[in-house]
Amino acid sequence: MSEPQLKSPDQSPDAGRWLDQHGDYLFKYAVFRLRDDNAAEDAVQETFLAALKAYQHFEGRGSERTWLVGILKHKVVDHFRRLGREAPIGEEADEGPEHREFFERSDGWQGHWNTDRAPTDWHATPAELMERGDFWKVFSDCLSPLPQRTASAFTMREVDGLKTEEICEILNIKTNNLWVMLHRARLHLRNCLELNWFKRER
Repeated sequence: MSEPQLKSPDQSPDAGRWLDQHGDYLFKYAVFRLRDDNAAEDAVQETFLAALKAYQHFEGRGSERTWLVGILKHKVVDHFRRLGREAPIGEEADEGPEHREFFERSDGWQGHWNTDRAPTDWHATPAELMERGDFWKVFSDCLSPLPQRTASAFTMREVDGLKTEEICEILNIKTNNLWVMLHRARLHLRNCLELNWFKRER
């Protein structure tokens, strides 16, 4: 696949070219986030339509792919916002004390890794590691057993960098529910990545 192109003054929006150059990447990203092929296809189509309408605002300071991924992230968030309004919360169990030694406390329990107990060689951020195709596959496989909202809460927090109140509003949950989800996601991912990625990388 060719490198993303920067916008030139005489370049017009071309959904066909976008599909050829970025379609596979956007679809894989959407499937990873939504875990549903049909929903992913819809999100990518909505992304291209929104990009065509908003192309005059694309200034070409970054790559088209980065710009398109940014639009796709908004479509993914819209998807989860709709689910948050429609679906009942199925993950409201109280936070348990197990394995809290893996996490830090700062202004209340925020669920961030305790640096002394973080996974082996966890030096890069999740977003940085996602740029590696081989890590993407392992990370996606590790994330797949988690409930949809738990996985979504984790990726919105750690990959997208959304704030607590934004995630709670999108998923229609309370702060305590979010911390339970993040706690469970990080615990599961710590064990899975330690076994399937970090030990392999040694």
